[in-house]
Amino acid sequence: QGASECCQSLAPPTEATIMEDHPWIQSVLFSEETIQAKVLEMAQRISSDFEGKTLVVVGVLKGAFMFMSDLVKRLSVDHRIEFMALSSYGDGTKSGSCRIIMDLRKDIEGAHVLIVEDIVDTGKTLRFLQQVLRARNPASLSTCVFLNKSENREVQADVEYMGFEAPNKWVVGYGLDYAEKLRTLPFVGELKPEVYS
Repeated sequence: QGASECCQSLAPPTEATIMEDHPWIQSVLFSEETIQAKVLEMAQRISSDFEGKTLVVVGVLKGAFMFMSDLVKRLSVDHRIEFMALSSYGDGTKSGSCRIIMDLRKDIEGAHVLIVEDIVDTGKTLRFLQQVLRARNPASLSTCVFLNKSENREVQADVEYMGFEAPNKWVVGYGLDYAEKLRTLPFVGELKPEVYS
């Protein structure tokens, strides 16, 4: 009976339990199990594509930290990690101009570079980052994105490795936040509209 109780306590939480624990969440879009299966699939594709090469994995803070952490643990190719942080500013909530607030610590000239982003929305921030890094003459530049909000796209930004298509809703968890809250949830959920409206 003790073993049975132990196993029950390790079972993944149900959606009802999650709603009870997190009253701001409208619904669970991608469970922890679904996310981990997708991350493994993406890591395997990347490892196959870069077999025999050393990869520089550039995580974009803060949003990509959970996705990047899980992704690099599953890469079978030689790699090193770097981080960048960007700030966008414009009218209200619309993405405007971008600037770098934390840059790479090492040169990437001649390197195979993989950008890791949490979400691509309008595409403006990602395209800015791609242009900045491409100007530094890497051997190759690829992009891996966890969530895609294609409905909001304003500019084209190439993404070689895409995770999930996200609805045009406010989503939180697995690196994505609302006012710096809910970022470390292991799943991705839709925020209740009354929270941010």
